[in-house]
Amino acid sequence: MNLALDRLENLTNQISTYELARKDNITILKELYKEVGIDKKVENFKDLFLFKAINLSGASLMEESLGEIKEGKYLQVLAISYDKNAKVKSKNSSLAYFGRVESVDIEFKNRVVEFIIRYRFEKSFITLEHYNNMLTNFKKKDV
Repeated sequence: MNLALDRLENLTNQISTYELARKDNITILKELYKEVGIDKKVENFKDLFLFKAINLSGASLMEESLGEIKEGKYLQVLAISYDKNAKVKSKNSSLAYFGRVESVDIEFKNRVVEFIIRYRFEKSFITLEHYNNMLTNFKKKDV
């Protein structure tokens, strides 16, 4: 019994920690949304999450090389949208263009990278909630 209670307490603490992290993340993400100029292309913050994904060119998003610049590339925030009824299903749109990555201020570049990571963190929660809701279709109905 003690083991089950300990596991439940650990799980509760972990969920609580994630919810606090998510709340803090949204606050900072809203600031970065304006700071890096995404608000100029996407006026409503919540509309960011209508995109399938948001990506970055010009700097690495891989954990082992996070933020490293890609020489000769352009720093640009790209949104990927998906239209299942269109002939070309996937479409990339530029949300922000900052020029050659070598000429972008390092601190600003880091804020752009942070924006992408924070966006993906929140998007992962939205996706988790979506699939959790879908799973309710498979629960046995009371007879």
